[in-house]
Amino acid sequence: MQPSESPDLRVEGALATITLRRPKQANRLELDDLAALEAHMQALRGAEAVRVVVLQAEGRHFCSGFHIDAVPGVDAPALFERLCDAWECLPQITVAALHAGLWGGATDLALASDFRFGTRECVIAVPAARLGLHYHLGGMRRLVTRLGLGPAKRLLLGGQTLDAKEMLRIGFLDELVADEPALRALIARCSREIATLAPLALRGMKLHLNRIAANTIVLDDLLADQQRCLQSGDLLEGVRAWAERRPPCFEGS
Repeated sequence: MQPSESPDLRVEGALATITLRRPKQANRLELDDLAALEAHMQALRGAEAVRVVVLQAEGRHFCSGFHIDAVPGVDAPALFERLCDAWECLPQITVAALHAGLWGGATDLALASDFRFGTRECVIAVPAARLGLHYHLGGMRRLVTRLGLGPAKRLLLGGQTLDAKEMLRIGFLDELVADEPALRALIARCSREIATLAPLALRGMKLHLNRIAANTIVLDDLLADQQRCLQSGDLLEGVRAWAERRPPCFEGS
C-alpha cells in the first residue's frame, strides 16, 4: 500500500480533518485503513484544543465501505462496527462532508457522525442482503435511532438505493447543497460556529444524547457533567460575555 493512500489527519487549531485517499477504488477501506483511522481517533481523544473533526474524501466517490475480500478469515463486520462505534464516541463534534456516493459500511460511518452535509451527487445503499451478509448491530442501531425503522428496513431489507433528496427527507442529511464548493463553504462556516461554543457543555451533551439514543443513559454521569459545567470557568465566561454583549472565549475548563 502506498503511504499516500492511507487516511490522512490534519489539525489546524480547533479544526481537524480526516481525508480518505483511495479514490481509484472509490475510497474503499482496507484493513490497514481501519488501523490508521483508529490511530487518528486515539490521537484526537487527547487533543483537547480540537473541537471539530471533519471526515471527507478525495475523488468521485465518498466511500464504498470495507473491502471484505481483502481479509479472508477476519470478522470484517465486527472490525468495522468497532471503528464506527469509536467514531461515534469521539469527544469532539464530528461532521461528515458527503460529496458523492457511499455504500455499505460507509453508511454507518456517516451515521456515526454528529452532522452530515451533502451535495446533489449523494446516494446511499447497503447491499448486505445481496451479499448474504448480516449487517452489524451498531449499524442497525444507528439506522433505526437516526432514521427510523421504516428507512432502516428500506435500506437493509429492501436493498434500496436512496438519492440525495430522499436522504435529506429521511434525516440522513442535515443539509443539502448544490455542489462541492458550496459544501466546503458550509462545512467551514459550521465548523467555525461550533468551535466558538463551550467545549465542556458540548462534550457532555454529545455523550449523553448518544447514550439516550442507545438507551444506555447513566443518570449519575449526566448529573456529574451538569455539575462540572455549573462550576466551570466556561459558564462564568459565557454569562459575562452575554452581559457584555460580546463573543465568549471558552477554554474548556
